[in-house]
Amino acid sequence: MVAAMGVVQGSVQPVGGLLREWRRRRRLSQLDLACEAEISTRHLSFLETGRSLPSRDMVLHLAERLEIPLRERNQLLTAAGYAPVFPERPLDDPALRAARKAVDLVLAGHEPYPALAVDRRWLLVAGNAALGPLLAGVEPALLQPPVNVLRLALHPGGLAPRTANLLQWRGHLLARLRRQIDLTADPVLAELASELAAYPLPGGLAARPPAADADLAGVAVPFQLVSEGGLLSFISTVTVFGTPVDITLAELALESFFPADAATAEALRRLAAARA
Repeated sequence: MVAAMGVVQGSVQPVGGLLREWRRRRRLSQLDLACEAEISTRHLSFLETGRSLPSRDMVLHLAERLEIPLRERNQLLTAAGYAPVFPERPLDDPALRAARKAVDLVLAGHEPYPALAVDRRWLLVAGNAALGPLLAGVEPALLQPPVNVLRLALHPGGLAPRTANLLQWRGHLLARLRRQIDLTADPVLAELASELAAYPLPGGLAARPPAADADLAGVAVPFQLVSEGGLLSFISTVTVFGTPVDITLAELALESFFPADAATAEALRRLAAARA
């Protein structure tokens, strides 16, 4: 079990130790961070060793310079003896009604192409109608809420056997997950990464090299899925809320899949017409 940053033997770690861990995680020296934060190296050293206690504003100031996620900023504040300042409300909370409407509009507006929204731990929050037909043949257990999108993509009972460029796509997803772990220090994501990396690779399609796509070479990693209508090839983009002040919104990501070729676009239009 990976220990969560900030918790040591069941107690909250001192704020100075947390700041030092985050600074090292960002690969910054004390001088680097002191210059970024426009404070003296001596003052930063005193904060990290516990000789000085940071003010609430200083905690937030350093957290901003260290690009610490909002959830972990609350942990820093708590460790320093202050109340958390960033709320965490469910997406259906009345206060987030406008944000939920925006998510629904983006997902619906992307049809007939698939799009979905996930939280920080890759749990499915919402998906549009174009997503359903792509999940044919997936083990029912993987579709029981809460649905983990990475598990769905890479599990032998999920989309992995039908992913034509599985080795390439798997490497891309695991690299994204590792970057996210570096950013958040989330122990749940670390456990998920270990689980996904241990999945056996299916035979057949998984062993084949990815289909050549000169247009995408060096630009984006495609997602190539074998369907009843042939090979579907996608590229994806990720959208996040700008400068959110709510943890739920800060951790929400919308991934939109676009057809990488004319044949995929036409196949998705036919699927949409069949649903209508």
